[in-house]
This record gives sequence, structure tokens and C-alpha cells, in this order.
Amino acid sequence: SGYEGQIRPRSGLAIKHGITLVNTPGTIDADYRGEVKIIMINLGDVPFEIADGDRIAQMLISKVEQPNFQIVSDLSETPRNTGGFGSSGI
Repeated sequence: SGYEGQIRPRSGLAIKHGITLVNTPGTIDADYRGEVKIIMINLGDVPFEIADGDRIAQMLISKVEQPNFQIVSDLSETPRNTGGFGSSGI
């Protein structure tokens, strides 16, 4: 409890062969007890064979914070306010 696993693609497979994961990062909840499976896609131009024992993904274990939300009627003003994509100047 309080942790999660994140499945991520291996950058070498992606850059060299176009092999990556469809949903990334894929989340594995702390209470999941089944086999971990991944959904891969070949974005390259040639078929790619995966052999038993090949390293095809990586997993990161992270602490998960459980925030306490408060229902409010109004939000305070900020310099950004409701500006969305591209509004921060980066």
C-alpha cells in the first residue's frame, strides 16, 4: 500500500527499432497480484522478433501520495489563471 509500479518502454528499443509500449507509463497498483503484461507496438518498417529473456520494458516503483481534496466555490487568482496549453511561455 502506498506504492505503485510504472511500466515504461526501453529507449534503446524505441530509437533503434521503433518498438515501444502502447500505454506508457502503464500503472500497476500495489494490490494487484496477477501476471504483469504489456502491450507493445512496432512503429518500425521491419518485423521485430522478441526472444524469451529479452529485456523489453522497465519498471519503476514509486510512492503514491493520497491528497485530501477540499470542495470550494471559488479559486484564488494566479498569474496563469485558466491558461492552458502553451500559456506558460515554454
